[in-house]
Amino acid sequence: MKPLGGDSWQITCVGQSSDLIMQDLAYGDSIAVDGVCLTVEEILKDGFIATASPETLRRTTLGGEETPQKYVNPERSRRVNLEASLRVGSKVGGHFVMGHVDGTGRMVTAEQTATSWEMTFIASEAIARYIVPKGSIAINGISLTVAAYDAEISQFTVAVIPLTYAETNLRYLVPGSLVNLEGDILGKYVEKFLYSGKPNPKAIEDSSSDGITPGFLAEHGYL
Repeated sequence: MKPLGGDSWQITCVGQSSDLIMQDLAYGDSIAVDGVCLTVEEILKDGFIATASPETLRRTTLGGEETPQKYVNPERSRRVNLEASLRVGSKVGGHFVMGHVDGTGRMVTAEQTATSWEMTFIASEAIARYIVPKGSIAINGISLTVAAYDAEISQFTVAVIPLTYAETNLRYLVPGSLVNLEGDILGKYVEKFLYSGKPNPKAIEDSSSDGITPGFLAEHGYL
């Protein structure tokens, strides 16, 4: 990473594992880096360069633990997940991941089972409201299904199949590791329409107005 003007930082991604991404990557393309949608500004022999804005650094793991001026080490590197943008007509495996990270979370545990890895995370307040059991969530850009969720402590568990575990940076996480989290876009639209104009989302629970309510959505299988 290299500092630019206006507190933005230049991010360089290189490595042999990016060969599939590099096959048809072009200047100006969108690409997800650990689930963060960035724009390719320069093509390298074995990678690319993109810019992360202050907002992106503040909201995601690309920045680290503290403010950009304090924590970014230009010499620091780490493994990241890369994914090119979806092409019209392509298969959709999983849910739509927009690359607009809602917030971060931390891994609590990772336990290997006979068929998968069960990984548990604590979510920040910004993302916790979008988590529902059996719903979709993106962790470092990886589309996963919420197997269990404890709303009281904003903790959720996902099952990661061996292929996903082996091909992504989830295998490098340790307890306390920071991850990018993105909720399902459908949940965000439901929230927008349901709570539009209300300063406090919980106010809908006390509303006597007709229309879509949490009870209505639950009754019809949406919650």
